[in-house]
Amino acid sequence: MTHPPLSVLDGVPGKCLTLAAATRSTAISHLAPTDPSPTGTPFPTGTIRRSAPRWLIYAGIAPFTLLLAPGVLLATESGYQPTSIEFCTPIEFILFAATLLGVALLHNHTLAVALTGLATITAFKFVFTGFATGPGWEGFLTHLSHEWVMLINLLGLLTGFALLARHFEGSRIPEILPRFLPGGWLGGFVLLAIIFVLSSFLDNIAAALIGGTIAAVVFHYRVHIGFLAAIVAASNAGGSGSVVGDTTTTMMWISGVAPSDVIHAYVAAFTALVIFGIPAAIQQQRLQPVIRDVPASTRVDWTRVGIVALILLVAVGTNVLVNLHLKERADQFPFLGVAVWFVLLATQGIRKPEWSLLPETLKGSVFLLSLVLCASMMPVERLPPASWYSAMTLGFVSAVFDNIPLTALALKQGGFDWGMLAYAVGFGGSMIWFGSSAGVALSNLYPQAKSVGAWLTSGWHVTLAYVIGFLVLLLTLGWQPHQPQKPALDDPLPGHASLTRPSTPLAAGPLGLALEGCAT
Repeated sequence: MTHPPLSVLDGVPGKCLTLAAATRSTAISHLAPTDPSPTGTPFPTGTIRRSAPRWLIYAGIAPFTLLLAPGVLLATESGYQPTSIEFCTPIEFILFAATLLGVALLHNHTLAVALTGLATITAFKFVFTGFATGPGWEGFLTHLSHEWVMLINLLGLLTGFALLARHFEGSRIPEILPRFLPGGWLGGFVLLAIIFVLSSFLDNIAAALIGGTIAAVVFHYRVHIGFLAAIVAASNAGGSGSVVGDTTTTMMWISGVAPSDVIHAYVAAFTALVIFGIPAAIQQQRLQPVIRDVPASTRVDWTRVGIVALILLVAVGTNVLVNLHLKERADQFPFLGVAVWFVLLATQGIRKPEWSLLPETLKGSVFLLSLVLCASMMPVERLPPASWYSAMTLGFVSAVFDNIPLTALALKQGGFDWGMLAYAVGFGGSMIWFGSSAGVALSNLYPQAKSVGAWLTSGWHVTLAYVIGFLVLLLTLGWQPHQPQKPALDDPLPGHASLTRPSTPLAAGPLGLALEGCAT
């Protein structure tokens, strides 16, 4: 069935959106040979250095502006009449895809691209469609009121755990760790296994930063990008079967999913660890083996170790306390981020954090928050019917789309195998460096990781591990759908707005973000 065109003024989401664009009274196709496509700017395929010419930076940002410009420009000329142009995919998705493309190609200017994309998407919704919570400033501010707790929590964790990682490095534990790591490539694999275990009870950001800090010391700061991808994958996989190991599994727990319905995700996660861990360890061994020469005079700073342990204990305790006893207030205050920073400030008289890290860490944090806020404004209101194929697809989607709203939609819909879904949305973000908060946090330590091409080519084993791990889980335990034990909350995760607009499905198919509206 084909939906009739909708006027922009209607502002009805979930169907084809019609923009009033000015064209000549002749067919639009008459102009096609002479008018360049607004998205037709060619991008180089090689690595872009910091000395990239200014025109290349503008070329990456231009599609956001040019996408809306033709109608405005043509309308200024006499002899043009307004004609309806029907877009069957919501414009927000096109703008978001252009943002991700710009991040992938202009990896030395990711913050500028992300902020430009956020500004463009926000402006588009102001002018044309409105927000899920209403039009104009009222809708925008209401949307932010739902999101601010999650954003502040993420900001607090990203910056706080960056300072924690430097405390950990200053404790000199990473310097003595080579005494206990096996020789050869097995040493790198054991390090990944340690990160995996840490992530089962710590936040994946903390696990990734601790792992990255250890790798910097034991490999003398010569870390292969494939191994960096493996660190992120280990930190995401380790929390996929634990209700306190990842934000998405905690959401499931809050909504009534039993921990026993999630834990079998470790069948896929352990499989994936072997699949990506061994190749990554071999890559690292070839580039830089573990340095085993530890000076005898090296002494551990146990005070810093105590500060690190205190921060982690407070973070875990706050997470459990809020989820068990303060769920009704969790969307009103960023408890987790504040708890981490409270300990950092309270202990600065004992060991001063390295505040000089904050400016660069803030840049990476603002980049991630921009993408998360962009994703929160996408018009996705429902998922495909629950099946193993749709769960697997969501893993690929989570590589470029925030997995938190995806999990919230799955909890509302019900009928998923929660362990399989937890593995998919948790581990899937490892396939691209900005697909998870752990990847963004680690890239702040290793700027060379901010290249989608290098991440995909050097970290090929992460994508392979995701697929093999998923299939092993499917073939051994099968598809085990469970309904939530209690009705899913309207807002399962504090800080995420409930999605109440007319139903628009996320299409089944790898990375398929096509929306219902053209023909069914």
